[in-house]
Amino acid sequence: MIPDASLEPVGPTPALQRRQLAILAVALVLAMSTWFSTAAVLGQLRDAWDLSASAGSWLTIMVQLGFVAGAALSSITNLADRIPARRLLLAGTVGAAVANLAVVIGDAYGPALVARFATGLFLAGVYPPSLKAMSSWYREGRGFALGVMIGALTVGSALPHLINALGGLDWRLTLVTASGLTVAGGLIAERLGRDGPYVTRASAFDPRQLSSIVANPRFRLASIGYFGHMWELYAMWAWVAAFYGDVFGSPRSASLAAFGVIAIGAVGSVYAGLLSDRLTRTEAAAVALRWSASLSLVVGFLLDAPLPIVLGAGLVWGFWVVADSAQFSTIVTEVTDPDYIGTALTVQLAIGFVLTVFTIFLVPVVRDSFGWGWAFLLLAPGPAIGGWAMRVLHHLPPPPATRPAVTERRGFVSPFF
Repeated sequence: MIPDASLEPVGPTPALQRRQLAILAVALVLAMSTWFSTAAVLGQLRDAWDLSASAGSWLTIMVQLGFVAGAALSSITNLADRIPARRLLLAGTVGAAVANLAVVIGDAYGPALVARFATGLFLAGVYPPSLKAMSSWYREGRGFALGVMIGALTVGSALPHLINALGGLDWRLTLVTASGLTVAGGLIAERLGRDGPYVTRASAFDPRQLSSIVANPRFRLASIGYFGHMWELYAMWAWVAAFYGDVFGSPRSASLAAFGVIAIGAVGSVYAGLLSDRLTRTEAAAVALRWSASLSLVVGFLLDAPLPIVLGAGLVWGFWVVADSAQFSTIVTEVTDPDYIGTALTVQLAIGFVLTVFTIFLVPVVRDSFGWGWAFLLLAPGPAIGGWAMRVLHHLPPPPATRPAVTERRGFVSPFF
């Protein structure tokens, strides 16, 4: 019997795809505003609670650890298949907003650490589901769509700095506003978003698969690239406002500069997504890693340079530091057995986020002893090693399994940071 072509699923129109991508991107910008809400007001919190530089670092570190715990819990319990993506996203935004408000209510360092861990835990129910919702609309052109979503997350991460600059530099107002925007993002996704025609099941976590995954040299190289990227990214984002505070000597100017430097990464993410569709994932990631490594070597030493130079260098760094984010876990989905993808991504994510703890903690320690130049230089080995891994991976022969079949089966490519 000849199959009836009329029974094949009809793909969405480009206009509908763009509309849903825009809705999800706006929702993600707002929803992620709680991630760096305390980093944006760290100077005020240090004064209010009499914190050391290392104690201030833990306010961001706890979010990282909470996100790891939340992502691992979601993968182990397979929440992505038990709860519709947009509903899970809404629940995550409500939880993250309440946890973020708890920092204001508790108004003390100890309760704030617990609240920041909970914020990260709930944000694990925001970012991955938003990507799953987006992937339900795209098969072709997913590199561009992923770039847009990573860009949205980047702007959302920068948003507290803008709120802080425009809101009179009151830390309580900044956190309350961020919580309100986070809930608004979840409501936009739930009320205005729709499920696309390519909804598929996510891959589950299975620790019994670990030995097979680690034995795959392509997975190891893709993960080394990701680990190098993570070594640099979150420490740069966490401390760029403090750096520009020393550059400008004005908290408001520092907040605006930090917003610009982080937010411009949205343009870099879209550019790298287009580049990966035109070239290869490894080539696109390698370009970004080379640029970000180069900028981390010099930006900190420009502290006393003319303001346009130090700001311009920071903007270039911000453009490239996050541009490669979507590529590494996408590569994992292309080089890993489809039955192992969920476990492979969870392992990659967990190790990568744990690595961020070290650099977020070390940057202010090195800065206090040797200055910003050496503190940011500490980040350069990560992208340098990651770039090497991408070059090696690029020259390996293709994996035995072809990716197109996997894409059709899974549908959800999860480019965790």
